Amino acid sequence: MMTAAIKRGLQKGLSVTLVLARIVVPVYIMVTFLKYTPAMGFIARLFEPVMRLVGLPGEASIAIVLGYLTNLYAALGAIASLNLSAKETTIIALMLLISHAMPMETAVSLKTGVNGLVMLAIRTLLSVLAGVALSFAL
Repeated sequence: MMTAAIKRGLQKGLSVTLVLARIVVPVYIMVTFLKYTPAMGFIARLFEPVMRLVGLPGEASIAIVLGYLTNLYAALGAIASLNLSAKETTIIALMLLISHAMPMETAVSLKTGVNGLVMLAIRTLLSVLAGVALSFAL
């Protein structure tokens, strides 16, 4: 009985690990590759004024956009490839916990009768405000 439970647990754990690795590893490689191209510098300079408001470097915009538009696992892959401090990682984590996978979650909100654009605006605004507040608090 116990052996079967351990075997089932290991199989499920391996299955979940493989699913997550299919997301995290390619994103990690992509962002690491971008770090060594002029594209990362361009992206960082483009988003630096906005990112500075929340105490993050411009490169963090890649992780935020990935998290906002896809899921937290893609954002984690990007975060892992960036050299962020503990403070910056905490800020980005809070922002992404408030606003992640927005296209999918907005679609779910629409099914419940909530105005999708209002929900999208509120989540984005609260995410940025929380980032600003945490940046000042840390």
